Amino acid sequence: MTDGPYKADATHLESSLGYYLTKARNVLVERMDRAVKPLGLTAQQIGVILLLSAQRASTPFELSRVMSYDSGSMTRLLDRLEKKGFVVRTRSDADRRMVKLELTPQGHEAAQQLPSLGAAVLNEQLRGFSAADHAALLDLLGRFIANGIGEGASACCRLGPSQESVEASPEESSSDHGGQ
Repeated sequence: MTDGPYKADATHLESSLGYYLTKARNVLVERMDRAVKPLGLTAQQIGVILLLSAQRASTPFELSRVMSYDSGSMTRLLDRLEKKGFVVRTRSDADRRMVKLELTPQGHEAAQQLPSLGAAVLNEQLRGFSAADHAALLDLLGRFIANGIGEGASACCRLGPSQESVEASPEESSSDHGGQ
C-alpha cells in the first residue's frame, strides 16, 4: 500500500475522489442520453455505433474487449441495437461460429450525427473551463487511469481527437456493465 491523501479513518463519501468521478460520469451520461434520445439511442449505445463506424471492431468479442463489457451485457446491448435497426448480425462465411456486425443505413446516419452531438454535450459540460484546465483534466485523468491498469494503459492517454471520443465516451460504464 502506498501513502496518499486518503486515510481510512478520515475519508468522507462526499469529499472522496470516487464520489466525484461517479457523480461526473452520471451527469455526463444523463446529458448524453438527452442529446441522443432524438436518434433513438442511449449514451450506452453510442460507443458501439462509433466503434463499428470507425471499423475499430467488427465482432461482439472485439466490442466487448474494447468497451470492457462482459459478453452477456454486450449481447443485450446488441439485441437492443438490432431491434432498433442500427446494427445487423451476420455469420461469417469462413467460420459459421463467428458473428460479424455491421451498421445499417440508419446506423451509419446516426454515426454521422454523433460527433457533433457529443462535442456539444462535452463543450457544455466544460463551460467555464480554460484550454489549460481542459488539458490538465485530461492529463490528470489519464494518469489516474494509467495507475489503475498499468504500463499498457498509457496508450489511452495518447489518443487523437477522433479516438478520444470513442474511448472516453460515457457508455463504457453502464448499468448493464455492473457499474452504478
